[in-house]
Formats: sequence, C-alpha cells, structure tokens
Amino acid sequence: MPFEFKLPDIGEGIHEGEIVKWLVKEGDFVREDQPMVEVMTDKATVEIPAPRAGKILKLHAKEGEVVTVGSVLVTIEEISEAKPEPKREAVTVAAPQPKPEPEPVAVASAATTAVTTPSQSPTAAPTQRVLATPATRKLARELGVDIAQIQGTGPGGRVTDEDVRRFAAVRTAPQPPTPTPAPAPKPTAPAFAPSAVVTDRREERIPLRGIRKRIVEHMHKSKTTAAHFTYVDEVDMTELVQLREQMKPLAEQKGVKLTYLPFIVKASVAALKEMPMLNASLDEATGEIVIKKYYNIGIATATDDGLIVPVIKDADRKSIVEIAAEIERLAKVAREGKIALQDIQGGTFTITSLGALGGLFATPIINYPEVAILGIHEIKRRPVVRDDQIVIRDIMYVSLSFDHRLIDGDVGARFCKKIISYLENPKLLFLELV
Repeated sequence: MPFEFKLPDIGEGIHEGEIVKWLVKEGDFVREDQPMVEVMTDKATVEIPAPRAGKILKLHAKEGEVVTVGSVLVTIEEISEAKPEPKREAVTVAAPQPKPEPEPVAVASAATTAVTTPSQSPTAAPTQRVLATPATRKLARELGVDIAQIQGTGPGGRVTDEDVRRFAAVRTAPQPPTPTPAPAPKPTAPAFAPSAVVTDRREERIPLRGIRKRIVEHMHKSKTTAAHFTYVDEVDMTELVQLREQMKPLAEQKGVKLTYLPFIVKASVAALKEMPMLNASLDEATGEIVIKKYYNIGIATATDDGLIVPVIKDADRKSIVEIAAEIERLAKVAREGKIALQDIQGGTFTITSLGALGGLFATPIINYPEVAILGIHEIKRRPVVRDDQIVIRDIMYVSLSFDHRLIDGDVGARFCKKIISYLENPKLLFLELV
C-alpha cells in the first residue's frame, strides 16, 4: 500500500513549516534517509529525509506553501512494491499515436520580450522544470510570482532576479483602459505620467513569511510576555585580550579560530552555576519555575534570512577550544541554511554580539522562554583610572536584559558582576571548580 508521510512533530512548540524547496519530484525513486524537502520553521530551515525507500507518487504541497504538523507531505510507494520498469528496446517504444489536435504555437520573434504577460496561461508552455537558482525562486515566491510563467534571459534560458522583478512590475502596473470613441478633448494643461505608476515603482511589498515572520512572532511574544529590564556595566578586558593572544597560536594548531566569545560563554556558565535562577524558565501553564541543571548556551547569529540562535549543548563540559570549534561549526551551517534542528533546540541562556558593529551598548530582547540574555559590545582602548593613575585599558560594555517576573534588580546586578569578575580574571575559568 502507498505510504503517506506527514510533517512530523519537530518539537519546541513548532506547529507548522513552510515548504522552501522540494529536492525530489513525482516519479523519482528515493533511498531511505535521502534528503527529500527543505522546510522552514520558526527556528531554522531543515531538511526532512525520506522515511523509507520507494517511488514518489505525489507531492501534497507546493514550494512556498505553509503546512501544519500532521499534514500529508508526500505519498511514497514502497520499494518492494514499486520496482523500476526494465528498459525496453527502442523498437518496442513506438505506439499508435492519437490523431494530433491543433494547438497554439508560440513563435519567438525579435519583438518578443523576456517577460511573459500575466494573461498567458502557465499551461501554454511545456511542463518542464524552470532553470533558476534557489535565491531567484525565493524572490519569485516573495513577490507572489509564478516562476513558470517567466521566460528567462540568462544563459541557457535561466530565469534571473531581474526577469522576476520585471515580470512582477508588468503584472502590478495599471493596465490602460480599452479606448472608446470620444469627443475631441478641450485644451488643458500639459499632461503628466500617471502618479500611480511612479508610486508603485517607489514601493516594494514583500510577503512576511519564513524566518522573518517567525522572528516577528517570537519577538512580539517575548516583549509582551516577559517583563524586560536591562542592566549595563563595563568590563576591563585587558587581561583577557592578552590571554587570547597567547592562546590563539595553540588554537590555530587545532584548526580553530579563537575569538573572545568562548571565554564569555565560559564566564556565563560559571556565573549561572552560582546563580541557578538565571538558568531557568517560567512554566505559565503549571505555575512552576523550571530550573535547568544543564547549560546550553545560545549564540545569536545573523544570516541572510534573519537572526537565528544555534545552541552550544553542555557548554560546561567543553573546553575553551572545543567551544570555539562548536561556535565556528554552528555559524557556518547556520549561514549556509543547513543547520540541523537539534542544533537550535534546548537553549537555557543566550549571548548576542554584533561583533565589530557592537557600538557602545544595547538593550537585547530576551530569547523567550529564557529569563536572561547577555549583550556584548565592541572592545575599545580607553583612558581609565587605576590606582589614581590614568592608564589605557581595553574596555567593553555589557548589557543584560532580564525577565523581571523572576529576576529582581539586585539579582540581575549581582549576576552581571559575577560575569565581569570572570572576564577580568580569566585564569579563574581554568580552575576545576569552574
């Protein structure tokens, strides 16, 4: 019997996903665990593999369509039942052909443009896969354009981004009314181009979908649920800057790029162990505070599609170099859109950094349902007073946002001071007790 594969429950409160790209088509034979479809959730884009080997009988959703958990994605005929037909000799392929019916023929000419007008039926063209990159297909979906209706001007007939935009502009531009006989117009002021056309060209409407839609929903929930307050302080990073310079060659020998972030992860874990209420969440359904005794540190990462938060699991059990390697791996797969679902689940505390764009300080939004988030900023050489002397030190501001429903102001301030103490005395991070 054909097997109906449904969108699985992938946890973390996710109840729907958007079909980004089908990696198979109807009639294909697939292996078990072969990547079958890319689905975008509110966490990331994930590949869903084939649950068993067989023949793809039917795809039940189109690219760009949002499907709910439990909806049928694809019907597969199992391999034991669906065996590829043996190849036949060429002489046996021929079969009586039905009498040809006249059908419209599109004749290309020098006057033909690259844009097919929207009035043309998509069935007028041969049913073959349109040549286009994934980015161009994504643009077409965002503009609400059927890419199959576009004639590409790129190499080999490939549809380009410009082809998609031109088609969308033609589709949305006001169509002139059918001319009707009318009396000669009276002399008037000089005519100008219709303002509506100019307005359309000065605006662009992009459907709110995919990761950006999920970010909108998640940030709104966080700001309207958690009672935010932010505490800001400064850190003297001079000793950590020196320690990192000493450790960089050792990390490079292991093929790892050592940034400041692994040290900040370790400092955060050390502080969380001393103040476990910061490594908690509020279960509003049961009215319970859930204190986590594991330390999964999320690292907010910017991608072309938006901000996602890969998670370093059991950061307390990893060394500085191991954390650096994991940060590098997670950032790479996140930016390539290939991050695994398990890599974005189960976070207990989040760190966000703008790197070189860090600025002075910011007020980060809590990664709900966590109760705190640490924002780190640019390290700058500044004059400061030490032992009544003005000296130049490496200074960085940190800002922590807390959920005031669980974290009082003095608790948040003490937690920040603990993180600062470890960053200003980084050798403490290597003690066994930490």
